[in-house]
Amino acid sequence: MLENSKRKLVIVHDLFMTLLAIYFAFFIRFTEDQFLNRLGYLTMAMPLFILSAGFIYNQFGLYRGRWMFASIPDLIQIFYSVMCMSIFILVIDYILVSQQFYGTFFVGKITIVLYALLQGAFLGLPRIGYRYLRYLKVMSVSSDDVRINTLIIGNENDAVSVIQAIEMQSLRGITASGIVTLKVNVSGQKLRGISVLGSVDQIELIVHELFQRDIKIGRLVATESALSSEAKPDQLMSAARRLGLPIWRIKHVIEDGSSLAELAPLDIEALLFRDSIQVDLSRLRLLIAGRRVAITGGGGSIGGELAQRIAAIGASHLLIIENSEPMMHQILEKLEHQAILCCVKGTLADIRDHDRICQVLFDFKPDLVLHAAALKHVPYLEVNWGEAIKTNIFGSKNVMEASIDAGAKAVVMISTDKAIDPVSILGVTKRFAEIYAQMLDQELNSQISKTCRVISVRFGNVLGSNGSVIPKFRAQIASGGPVTVTDPEMVRYFMTVREASELVLSAASHALEVVVNGYRPSVYVLKMGQQVRILDLARNLISLSGFEPDRDISIVFTGMRAGERLHEIMFDSSEEVMETGIEGVLGASPHSSTRQQMTLWLDELHEAVVKIDRSRAEKVFLEAIPNFHPATQPN
Repeated sequence: MLENSKRKLVIVHDLFMTLLAIYFAFFIRFTEDQFLNRLGYLTMAMPLFILSAGFIYNQFGLYRGRWMFASIPDLIQIFYSVMCMSIFILVIDYILVSQQFYGTFFVGKITIVLYALLQGAFLGLPRIGYRYLRYLKVMSVSSDDVRINTLIIGNENDAVSVIQAIEMQSLRGITASGIVTLKVNVSGQKLRGISVLGSVDQIELIVHELFQRDIKIGRLVATESALSSEAKPDQLMSAARRLGLPIWRIKHVIEDGSSLAELAPLDIEALLFRDSIQVDLSRLRLLIAGRRVAITGGGGSIGGELAQRIAAIGASHLLIIENSEPMMHQILEKLEHQAILCCVKGTLADIRDHDRICQVLFDFKPDLVLHAAALKHVPYLEVNWGEAIKTNIFGSKNVMEASIDAGAKAVVMISTDKAIDPVSILGVTKRFAEIYAQMLDQELNSQISKTCRVISVRFGNVLGSNGSVIPKFRAQIASGGPVTVTDPEMVRYFMTVREASELVLSAASHALEVVVNGYRPSVYVLKMGQQVRILDLARNLISLSGFEPDRDISIVFTGMRAGERLHEIMFDSSEEVMETGIEGVLGASPHSSTRQQMTLWLDELHEAVVKIDRSRAEKVFLEAIPNFHPATQPN
């Protein structure tokens, strides 16, 4: 309501200024008699000018900008608007009026030039003046307003954006005491009145020199550019740790359609030290908006994030399928406040219960099913291998087949990089489920109707997910250490839970619309960037927590566990890698297995589980997946 009132005031202001500019241009240009002679006609024509001005100003977006953020782009829009109005008046005067109606030119070229100058000043100066007054108000800090002296770190454009946010009070409680850039030999410059003091590798010297001038830096603010992989943010973190200064990052939020900046502590996303993958949200909206979506394991890390993203994108109905009552309650509580337009329901069901899953999905009739439910902890599954087969293979089979029977357009199974050249029960059960999904997808797409796509999306570790290494490290740090790492050379692929969920949906959208080289990939692989050493991850997390690795918190190496390996692989050697045209998503050629062969293998696995015969199960896996390397069986 307040924004509408402000917008109306701006419209009234601009139209009134248009009226003044026209009258003043005539008053300045003509003698008193000439002016009075034209005044009657001018007054009659004024409604036409005002209506035309309102239309032109609106077309150029003069009413969409906020005066407190007035800048050069706003002045450019004013310039274009004034030029259009001037051309409009010129056409009226020289073509429609001219000598045929008035006997001479009514306005004339000089008057139009005067009008353009006055109109530009009348529209631009109040905006710039208002912004300057707001700037003075912000800068006149009262004596009881406590502000932290802050160094802004990043490239010039990012630093200017932060300073503007401070000026406009979008960022409060900090004073920009200097800028530290990513370039060398740039000190001595000023950006919006704030001095550039040097580069990141000089930050310790800069802080000490400021301290000598009685300026005590209390915080470092890192922009997005300062946390990119090229900027070597690990060096920044090390310097900050030695100085005892916290690092905060700029977080952009959307409010009332505008992008605003706010400060947030450096979070686990910074541990990736790479730029986040940008996802085409319009593609996700085409996939999700107005659709009915079911998620198995919807209370877990990936399932929960998928649920929140799908509700936000605009699904009509969302069904959370979960066998853990506390986890289902937790995600439904979150969605209650976030899913305003989406109808969200939860149901307790175990994917291993074939009849129950069939009933749930048949009653819901989903357009899309996201299968995130799984057992995934390597050490536990090496001991409880039969439970892994029941859930990851037979449970997945139940979900896929029930989804097809319920009329879903696509089923997406969340897989893992551990499925390639598997050495663990987790990896081999997930790989077997992938092969079954590929068999179903080939069967369905050989039919004329092509009723459903069944795909797998393979990716590595997710930062901060339930049971992952980050929560474990945090708990160890909170208890004073030590932090345990299995092997100093162990590396893993990592991405954030938001990246993973959005790319899973991107892969699903591709599966429903694109044929590559004559066939559709039924396995998608997310680009994970470079593998990250677990040791480096531990050190960075200790630093983020405000401690010195190996001094405040020790790191202990415990040795690899059964089913683990030093590094992961994203593609099987027999798979052909396909570009999808989607940033962050690749396709893999399908693995061919017949239904008859899959049925025989499934029967054998069922018998192995019933008779608790691990060697019999591993024999099936070795036949289905020749590059499976069984781990040494734990005691």
